[in-house]
Amino acid sequence: MNSENKKNKENKEINKLSLLIVAIIVLLLLIGGAGYYIYHQKQQMSDLVATFDLEKELLADEFADDFNELSLRYEGYKFSVNTDSLHTLLSTEQAKVQRLMEELRTVKATNTKRINELKKELETLRKIMRNYIIQIDSLDRANQQLTQEKDQAVRRYRQASSTAAQLTKELEKQTERVTLASRLDATGITVTPINSRGKEVKKIKQMEQFVVNFRLVKNITAPVGEKTIYVRLKKPDDDILVKSRADVFLFEGKEINYSMKKMVAYDGEELPVTMYWDIEEFLSPGAYRIDIFTDGNLIGQRKFELDK
Repeated sequence: MNSENKKNKENKEINKLSLLIVAIIVLLLLIGGAGYYIYHQKQQMSDLVATFDLEKELLADEFADDFNELSLRYEGYKFSVNTDSLHTLLSTEQAKVQRLMEELRTVKATNTKRINELKKELETLRKIMRNYIIQIDSLDRANQQLTQEKDQAVRRYRQASSTAAQLTKELEKQTERVTLASRLDATGITVTPINSRGKEVKKIKQMEQFVVNFRLVKNITAPVGEKTIYVRLKKPDDDILVKSRADVFLFEGKEINYSMKKMVAYDGEELPVTMYWDIEEFLSPGAYRIDIFTDGNLIGQRKFELDK
């Protein structure tokens, strides 16, 4: 009886040990399975985070490239188109894009909600910036067209000015030719010293008067009517023989002295003119010159010698 009880007790102990071993094995299997599951989940999470990081980086690069392209185009337009309002708006949008891109670089890859929000905001800003660029581009083309039209107008103006200047020169030449053609000339100029009896003399001490003779040539293009003839007698020392220093006339914008003057009536035909100078001053021997003027022009010159 005791032997049977002991055997039953041993059997119970063995059954308990077997159950404990089975329980330990099941527990180990559960722990192993849980560990594998956790590891697998962690690996999946790590892969997912890496994927999010890559997508975030690609998204940032995409917007950065697009933003840089728009910025470069904007910088190219900035100094060529005077659109301050558009420049201000575009600069404001640039600042917003830069701020959002900076946030996109720093936001956690797992924060998909904020990343999607940033993506939508950046997409909206990109559309706004592209619209501004289109407007500036349109204004730039209009400005280039205006510049071309201005250049063409300037070229036409310069060409017209050149043509006008050429015509003015031609007109001046024609006027000069007409003026020269209508100018009178004095020919056959002589200066004859005479004494008190009207006889020509050679010695200065015997001279009482100069008789000046010349002819106004025929010129049908010259203005007709009364003309004042001015004569200047220049001594060897270049001083002018005058009766009064107040005897002046206008020549080439200056008042100059004359020795004698005479009013004549010119009708376009040849006209002889005689003028007289009473010698009342000391005359030295040497080379003298006579200059004849009318209508503001020097119309004749001649040199003559006086001996002792």
